Amino acid sequence: MLGRPMSTFARDGGSLDRGLSSARRATWLFSRNVDLGVFLGSALFSFAMLGVGALTGALDAETPAWAWVPAIVLCDVAHVWSTIFRTYLDPAERRARARLFTVAPAVGLAASVALYAVGDRAFWRALAYLAIFHFVRQQYGWVSLYRARAGETDGRFIDAAAIYASTLWPLLHWHTHLPRRFAWFIPGDIVALPSFVMPVATIAYVSALGAYAIRAATLWMRGAANPGKDVVVATTAVAWYVGIVAFDSDYAFTVTNVFMHGIPYFALVFVQSRARAAVRTQAPSIGERITKRVFLYLGVLWLIAFGEEMLWDRAVWHDRSWLFGEGWDVGALKLFIVPLLALPQLTHYVLDGFIWRRRANPAAFEPQVTASTSSP
Repeated sequence: MLGRPMSTFARDGGSLDRGLSSARRATWLFSRNVDLGVFLGSALFSFAMLGVGALTGALDAETPAWAWVPAIVLCDVAHVWSTIFRTYLDPAERRARARLFTVAPAVGLAASVALYAVGDRAFWRALAYLAIFHFVRQQYGWVSLYRARAGETDGRFIDAAAIYASTLWPLLHWHTHLPRRFAWFIPGDIVALPSFVMPVATIAYVSALGAYAIRAATLWMRGAANPGKDVVVATTAVAWYVGIVAFDSDYAFTVTNVFMHGIPYFALVFVQSRARAAVRTQAPSIGERITKRVFLYLGVLWLIAFGEEMLWDRAVWHDRSWLFGEGWDVGALKLFIVPLLALPQLTHYVLDGFIWRRRANPAAFEPQVTASTSSP
């Protein structure tokens, strides 16, 4: 879809009643090549990184710098900041959601300071579970988008069960097999659960993925496959199992977690921002000018992400002076600095629950129809 405004999806959807005999449902969110690049490509890159980790011994240690910088700084932190192109740097969104964009960070900061005052463990645990919820829901969101793009009206329960099983079962395994050699943010941010939940969860896990596989195979045989959705479900199931269950490794968890989460999000924000700018009549905003070029878009995000991580390291972590410089002794100010530095991430989690809803993006959820003679 790159190069094609998303607003045209609504017009395409309007042709459903006029030409079903000479048209077929398209199942790609952007285009075949872009979808495969950002979803399957990010998964294959993650698995390749696992191979590199096995060859270098990184699987048995904390994530080394050569993997930490691209994974955490250039992907994880940068994708958080990309939300600003669909929120604070989008003139229409600022006008439509002025109250939300003001209240969300204000309430988030106040709640974070209060939690951190209770204890840093309480703060990081709350943020970890909010992040987990965000990561799980994003995978479900991709499945929902693919269903909407293809105009699917049946099989919703099977699809939902499969994507939630793919994410929640590995998380339950994590909760019932503590301690692990990795954490979401800091050691101890995950709560232990009794192991007796796993047998029932495993039955549900196998049943959900089995039902999805049978339905997907049936759709392929009927010529009604949704390959993008299948890629999302399959790669999610494999990556979450490998990164959390198969390996007890900080490196494995990192490389299977952040690339598959951040890379598709970069693409979604970039494409949607360009599409929204294409249908506006006003002079382009600073955000629209930045998203005209993919390398400018990424470069700005990487610069901001580096700045944020430098502040984190100097004020809080003090473990990468070789990259960010000597640390600062912030003393009691840490009570306010940590919540403030975490605010972009927290705001990203909250706003994502609003800006990608179907009601806010009707064109993105319209079935797309293409001529039957066109390539997929």
